[in-house]
Amino acid sequence: MIKRTMLGATAVAATLMLAACGSSTNNATDNAGSSTGAGANLDLVSSGTLTVCSDVPYAPFEDFDKTSASGFKGFDIDIDSQLATDLGLKLKVLDEDFDGLQSGLTLNAGTCDLVSSALTITDDRAKHLSFTDGYYDSEQSLLVPADSSIASIADLAGKKVGVQKGTTGKAYATEHAKGAQVIDFPSDAEMFLAIKAGQVDALLQDLPVNIEHQKTGDFKVVEKYSTGESYGLAAKLGNDKLVQAVNQDLAKMKSDGTYKKIYDKYFATS
Repeated sequence: MIKRTMLGATAVAATLMLAACGSSTNNATDNAGSSTGAGANLDLVSSGTLTVCSDVPYAPFEDFDKTSASGFKGFDIDIDSQLATDLGLKLKVLDEDFDGLQSGLTLNAGTCDLVSSALTITDDRAKHLSFTDGYYDSEQSLLVPADSSIASIADLAGKKVGVQKGTTGKAYATEHAKGAQVIDFPSDAEMFLAIKAGQVDALLQDLPVNIEHQKTGDFKVVEKYSTGESYGLAAKLGNDKLVQAVNQDLAKMKSDGTYKKIYDKYFATS
């Protein structure tokens, strides 16, 4: 988004535990690991632990899962779990507000080591975040109710379009949805409630997330927009050693097939 739209998964030798849930309260998940691997020499918030912050829910990238032992699921969560395991670290996942994640405030406060939250790499964000290599390419999209007459972004004049604050979706809507009233929401959860209640006429955000909403049968994606966006994990500005370690492991996941297994779990079309 100026986002978010800015790797089942392989078995992880880790046990995840959910502490609490809700974006206004930190939700922590830990998986067992040892700090004897490459992660032992990294500059971390807590020695031996990779602490990751994410804005939950944002399916299929991160979501709560009451049926699982971890309490979380998603593409990003699986990537984080594999990364922690490969580095010989425990994993701790915290649920935090997206605006604080994309602005660098959460990292600067020492809350976590990495932001893993479908965060689009942008030049503006790179001024206050140290990004890893991109690990997922995405598009923006327009979601409307299944019976809506809206067929394109050109039909939004005089309409209300929901976006998430601080995202690339908001930036795209502000620039291209001429004549529309662009309404900010703190998260995708609030946005989706708003369109279900008829408070907004459309949602403009990352394609994979709107596809999840389309699966309900009550909504449809009418347009998608190629914006050249790529998600990256983000560390505190200047934490080059951590970024290098993550990049090396992402490359390993892609070369040994681990990334593809995780990707196919969430995005395979056949």
